Order: sequence, then structure tokens, then C-alpha cells
Amino acid sequence: MFPKLTYGVLCGCSKVAALALWAGTQPVAASAETIHLLALGDSLTQGYGLMEEEGFVPQLRDWLTENGHDVRVVNGGVSGDTSAGGLSRVEWSLTPEIEGMIVTFGGNDLLRGIDPAVTRANVKGILEVAEENDVEVLLIGMQAPGNYGATYKADFDALYPELAEEYGTLYLDSFFAGLMEDGEVPEDRSAVMQADGIHPNADGVKRIVDVVGPKVEELIARIGS
Repeated sequence: MFPKLTYGVLCGCSKVAALALWAGTQPVAASAETIHLLALGDSLTQGYGLMEEEGFVPQLRDWLTENGHDVRVVNGGVSGDTSAGGLSRVEWSLTPEIEGMIVTFGGNDLLRGIDPAVTRANVKGILEVAEENDVEVLLIGMQAPGNYGATYKADFDALYPELAEEYGTLYLDSFFAGLMEDGEVPEDRSAVMQADGIHPNADGVKRIVDVVGPKVEELIARIGS
């Protein structure tokens, strides 16, 4: 778990964010070569607190382009969203051209102390919709802080790898994996985090993308196979 993870968004989804998501998910003419992905998540996906080009999705697009991939990534991140919010909008977010999906939820569930069984059911529902639509998935996990108790942490931490195995998705254990140093959270987080201590800054996002990028390449390979 990275800083305060108690991570969560302190602001709700604005009308502007909702309109941006709607516009980004409208059907487009797909070429035979371009791979179309949806990044479905919360503020970590959306790029909270950053200039548009500094956010996770734009930096991931650039990373994939630099590594020779013709990929369109739709930003389906909504600040403040829980796994329930993701489940409520996954069906209409999966427009016909989408072939793969990056799923990142759980931070706001933790912030609100939502029962891990509820989070599990919501993430399971998202994966079921993907399966029904023949969409390949990269599921990104999250770890609970210890202050909720050992049972809560064990149940929450286990839901992601277990669901990834059940549905045969690709799996990355943490969105923040690229920020760890020797498996530990660095003492000085100012170089990679915004002032709120919750969201990564542009440099932090770059390090995150350096780890997520190769997993997305695996996703692309599955789509092309």
C-alpha cells in the first residue's frame, strides 16, 4: 500500500469529467491495425491534479507509442469512483471497438471502509461484463492498510489475485508498484507524490507507467493472438 492508502479522492465526479468520459467513449472508426483499450478506474486513472498530458492515460499512450504499438487508450477514470461506480458504467463504457480493458478500483472502497465482500462482488461483476463482451483484461490490485484489522486486510488483498485467476485475466499487484524501492515505500515521497500525499505527480506517473506498460504489452499480445 502506498502513502495513506487510505487512498481516495476527496472530490466527486464533476460534470466536466463525466462529459469528458462520455466523449472519450463514443464509437470511432477503427482501423485494422489500431488496438483499442479502455482504462476503467478512479482518480488514479483519470489523472487527478495533473495537466492532461501528465496523467496516467496520456503517459501510457506515449509509452506504448514509443515502444512501437498503435494503440488508442480511452480514459475511463472518474474521480471519487468506487468499484460500485465502475460496475454501474462498465457496460456502456465498453463501446464496440474496445478490445481490452485496464481495471483499477479499490482506493475509494478502502477510504470508505466498504466490506471487501462488496468490493469483490463489484470487481467480479466488471470482469463478467468483460467476459461477456470478449474483452481481455488487465486487473490491477490494491492492498488495504493495517488499521482496518488483519481479517479485513487479508480479505481485501486476496480478492484481486483470486478474481484474476478465476477469470483468467492478466494481473498486476499494485498500481503503485513503480514507486516502490526494494519493495518498500520510499521515506521521501515528495519526488513522486502530489502535496496531498495520495495522488502521484507527473514524475510518479512516469514511474508507474514504466511498470504498467509491459503488462499492457502483454494485454495487447493477448488481443492480437
